[in-house]
Amino acid sequence: MSITFDPEADAAYIVIGTGPGKGEAVRQVSGIATPTGGEIILDVDAEGRLLGIEVLGATAAFRPEVLEGAPLPGV
Repeated sequence: MSITFDPEADAAYIVIGTGPGKGEAVRQVSGIATPTGGEIILDVDAEGRLLGIEVLGATAAFRPEVLEGAPLPGV
C-alpha cells in the first residue's frame, strides 16, 4: 500500500496493491462520511475487489505525519 496527497484538492489516495490499472476500476462507492466532515470513495474492480481509497478532506482526516512527504498523484 502507498498514499498520494494533492494539497490543492485536499485529497489523499490510498493505493491497494498496485492500484487500479487503466479502466480497471469499474465502480466507485461513495457517500461514506468521515467524522471530520470529509468523504471516502472506494474504487473497486469488476469482481468487487478494493483497488484504492480516495479521502476528501484529507488534512482533517489524517494525522499530519501521514501526509508529510506523500507524493502528488501521478508523480
